[in-house]
Amino acid sequence: MMAINNPSAELDQRMINTLRTLAIDAVEQANSGHPGMPMGAAPMAHVLWTRFLRHNPKNPRWVNRDRFILSAGHGSMLLYALLYLTGYDISLDDLKRFRQWGSKAAGHPEYGWTPGVETTTGPLGQGFATGVGMAIAERHLAARYNQPGFPLIDHYTYAIVSDGDLMEGIASEAASLAGHLKLGKLIYLYDNNHISIEGTTDVAFTENVGARFKAYGWHVLTVDDGNDIQAIHEAIVSARSTPDQPSLIMVRTHIGYGSPNKQDTPDAHGAPLGKEEARLAKQAYGWPEDQPFWVPTEVLSQYRTQESLGPLWERQWQTLWREYQQKFPELARSLRSIWEADSPSWPDVPPFPSGQEMATRTASGRVINLIADQRPHFIGGSADLGPSNETRIKNGGDFTPDTPDGRNLHFGVREHAMGALLNGISLHGEFRVFGGTFLIFSDYMLPAMRLAALMHQPVTYVLTHDSIGVGEDGPTHQPIEQVTHLRAIPNLVLIRPADANETREAWRLAFTSQSRPVALALTRQKVPVLDADRTTGVAQGAYILEDASTGRPRCILLASGSEVHLALAARQTLEAKGIPTRVVSMPSWALFEEQSDEYRQRVIPPDVPARIAIEAASPLGWDRYVGPQGQILAMRRFGASAPGPELYRQFGFTPENIVAIAESLVASLDLDRV
Repeated sequence: MMAINNPSAELDQRMINTLRTLAIDAVEQANSGHPGMPMGAAPMAHVLWTRFLRHNPKNPRWVNRDRFILSAGHGSMLLYALLYLTGYDISLDDLKRFRQWGSKAAGHPEYGWTPGVETTTGPLGQGFATGVGMAIAERHLAARYNQPGFPLIDHYTYAIVSDGDLMEGIASEAASLAGHLKLGKLIYLYDNNHISIEGTTDVAFTENVGARFKAYGWHVLTVDDGNDIQAIHEAIVSARSTPDQPSLIMVRTHIGYGSPNKQDTPDAHGAPLGKEEARLAKQAYGWPEDQPFWVPTEVLSQYRTQESLGPLWERQWQTLWREYQQKFPELARSLRSIWEADSPSWPDVPPFPSGQEMATRTASGRVINLIADQRPHFIGGSADLGPSNETRIKNGGDFTPDTPDGRNLHFGVREHAMGALLNGISLHGEFRVFGGTFLIFSDYMLPAMRLAALMHQPVTYVLTHDSIGVGEDGPTHQPIEQVTHLRAIPNLVLIRPADANETREAWRLAFTSQSRPVALALTRQKVPVLDADRTTGVAQGAYILEDASTGRPRCILLASGSEVHLALAARQTLEAKGIPTRVVSMPSWALFEEQSDEYRQRVIPPDVPARIAIEAASPLGWDRYVGPQGQILAMRRFGASAPGPELYRQFGFTPENIVAIAESLVASLDLDRV
């Protein structure tokens, strides 16, 4: 493998100290940030970036690049310094404006904002788990497309992780799965500095980390001196020579290295060193004390050799790709269709016939398989709930250590890790990926779902058992507040479809989404299938499903999901009683809010005050649609253990109760007008 020419030991040290001092100066200037981690971890980052990492600063999206994740995202200045020095589109001025408005050097690394940042990190453990997803994507692609003599997909996923990452439960979940899957191209360097914010790590973290990871099936190596760049080099070589195990390299570092008064103390973690301590640290490095952001010419020149090496590596790969296209045209066409597609095209998924009953989870399962039959880059799985979520791709095979070309991913009972792994697979760039669990357990992966929204990743979440209709499993399994929470996440679209055909339309929106995740809240219980011609308004978020017989309603029933059918039944009675009633299906608030004022007011006219919202979940937020005089039929407590139909009766989710609420509301409003 070609790498940057190894500099002299003296130049190596100057390059490392450049990383350290850029971090010190940026944090000092911002009066905010985390200088200690970059000061301690600079040697391992330097070795990785100059001797092993294959990447192209001129094309940060080169498909066969190695991925690097700074899971310890608080040490972001280390990554920004590396990106600047190796020639990415981030300037020294950006570093000087660290943590300021508009700078590419944000407080924590942000995907899509700073070129070269592979994933947003900062919430500890997320980068660790996201990297596992990237390694899964690489392994799957290699198994499906590589041919003898043509290692077209052949790259590593590296990360620098911290003790905080390893304390978070998500890292344990992801590490366990990575070891089981034998992801040998996953190599993590552990910044083992023994310091946490509250003191030394032994106040809460005294386990044998190496033994834990060996038990997970990882290859564990130890470097006793974080400044020993040759030992770090040899450890990475050993890790790369272990193809059937992920590797954890435990590097004993010193937070705030070189700071005479703050090294190895929590004071070096999350605050500037201070002017005098920064001066003393530079003095310890033999660095000019009065030249902030100083980058020696020979250091920049050496790092910038990556500007010529990166394009060379990509050209060599392009040559391989051209030969591959000639020798394996069908496989090449499949890959090219993924890489060159501006947006995913919706396959042929016919509507469901009306006149039957079907759980929306069942409809979703059928749609998943119709998509999978026509789109080979569509993969996914479940957190050990595949039969319940109906997420299995029937002819897809299982992704296992022995069959990595399988399209069914088994995450185990690991929702938190699953959410981050889905992000990693999506970020890798080739796949439309989905993950399933019960809606109630979406709580476990909310941090990863939030990051998917922040990173504009089109991940689909299949969240079944969506209401008190779950029944006998009781309140522990009956979601109440989860729908509201998901609706509150910016750039995440929650869709709660009313029937099989709304589910089909919801999947169309999810599969063709380019810049945001979509969560589907689906029923376990059967619901009537509506005529497909009536359910064409899902993309607008809300639409008139059944209008008042007079064309002008006196009452509007707003509902989502399984409660839409209750509203339709109530409407029939209200119409018979002389109350013209409109039913509005509202599968997605987020999509409805994107519509024009004219459309929204046409669906929910402001001059019709008699409005009732019906949803077997928290009432929070519905007031914006029912207005000051409307009513909300919702869950204001946890559920209970009983058959689903009985729970709906007990909590008032019946057509009869809806009719009674509507009659009372209309009558009271009529009196108000007298």
